[in-house]
Amino acid sequence: MTAVWSAPVRYAECDQQGVVFNGHYLTWADEAATAWWIAVGMPYDELAVGGDTMVKAAALSWRSSARWGETVTVDARLASLGRTSLSLELDVRVDDRHCCTVTMTYVWVEDGAAAPWPERVRAALSQ
Repeated sequence: MTAVWSAPVRYAECDQQGVVFNGHYLTWADEAATAWWIAVGMPYDELAVGGDTMVKAAALSWRSSARWGETVTVDARLASLGRTSLSLELDVRVDDRHCCTVTMTYVWVEDGAAAPWPERVRAALSQ
C-alpha cells in the first residue's frame, strides 16, 4: 500500500535563499506517514487503542533541495514489518525531481515498553 501526501513549500519552511531547511523534510515525512496509516485503514483514533506507535528512528538521505513556491509530494510505503516495529520509506519529490528519502521506524508500545503489533493492525497491514 502506497499513500501520497503533498503540499506547497511555505515561506516559513525556507532559509534566506528560498531553500527548504532540512528539518522540514521530517515534518513532511510525518504528515505522509499519517496519510499512510489512514490509507491502510488505521487512522490514529483507531490505531492507538490499547497502545501507541512511537518513532524509534528516522534517517534522511538528501539528494536535491525543495524551494519556496514549489509543491512537494511524498510517497509513503511499507518497507518492512517486524514483530514489534515497522519501517516506512518516504520519498520526497518535486514533480519528477527526487529531493530525499526518509526512512522512519515505528515501534508498537504498551505500558511504556515495546510489544508485538496487535492482530487488528497486522490484518490491516496485510491487505
